[in-house]
Amino acid sequence: MKILIVGAGGIGGYYGSKLMLAGADVTYLLRDKRQAHIQEHGLVVETPKGSYTVHPKT
Repeated sequence: MKILIVGAGGIGGYYGSKLMLAGADVTYLLRDKRQAHIQEHGLVVETPKGSYTVHPKT
């Protein structure tokens, strides 16, 4: 199954990244500036239990 996440804010970023870590095929639909930033630096998720970075398709 392919999953499209619209936006990579607090909710979309977190749940999309968790789905990616579980092995799902996730793609983000983003605005140009946000897309360029995530392609360059990755999507950084910070939680009280730690932080991690994923490199999603955009």
